[in-house]
Amino acid sequence: MTRTRASLLIVLAAIGAVGGFLAQLALGALGAQKLLPEFTLAITLVLIAVIVVALAVPIRRATHGKVRRRVDPFYATRVVLLAKACAAAGALLTGAAAGMIAELLVRPVSAADAVWRMVAMLVASVLGLVAGLVAETLCIVPPDDDEKPSNGAAA
Repeated sequence: MTRTRASLLIVLAAIGAVGGFLAQLALGALGAQKLLPEFTLAITLVLIAVIVVALAVPIRRATHGKVRRRVDPFYATRVVLLAKACAAAGALLTGAAAGMIAELLVRPVSAADAVWRMVAMLVASVLGLVAGLVAETLCIVPPDDDEKPSNGAAA
């Protein structure tokens, strides 16, 4: 598996920002209630971030600890995929929160409570993004000693 590229995360954040901004504008134009996340969303995103890192810590301990032990490759793969998904979702939600904050700030009506809720979502999304990248880094497994690189020779 390759590491998550920064370009992918930037593109996802940009898509989220444009989508969040346009969604709020469209809801306002239709006269519908705008999206207003609850603080429980931010709390849930932070809990998910903590769980993802907690799942990756045993892999790091098994591969880099004083007593090295074998890592279940299926578990490691699942944790890495979860970390990648957490980073991608964090980037998308970070962009969406930033777009929604931008839309709230350009409105002539003051909505201080809504801005604080969006800021909480933004901070929690950034934590999810960072947690995904940290968990992905914790899951790096050194190559086995019995695997020797071939010098271009056919097996």
